[in-house]
Amino acid sequence: MNSAWVYLVVAGLLEICWAIGLKYTDGFTRLWPSIFTIVALIASMFFLAKAAQTLPIGTAYAVWVGIGALGAAILGIFLFQEPVSLSRIGFLLMLFISILGLKLTSE
Repeated sequence: MNSAWVYLVVAGLLEICWAIGLKYTDGFTRLWPSIFTIVALIASMFFLAKAAQTLPIGTAYAVWVGIGALGAAILGIFLFQEPVSLSRIGFLLMLFISILGLKLTSE
């Protein structure tokens, strides 16, 4: 895996952090969760920008959003007792397959 994809995966993992962090900020009224969320957001954008220097922006953005959405949905189930259904799991699996497909079909 080249460095652009490493940057992109890091950006996606940081997106999960800031997305989940939003729940803990209580509307940005709690200081430390808010600081964590803002730092994770900035770092995520930085690594996305680094990845987009090499990768096509459509691929980079779709994978970044996909990693963030998939991770936030999975963590939402475990951390916040969000609903779980067979159809939800199926769609999350399709999202995962889409992320892998974009990686496998990119240069």
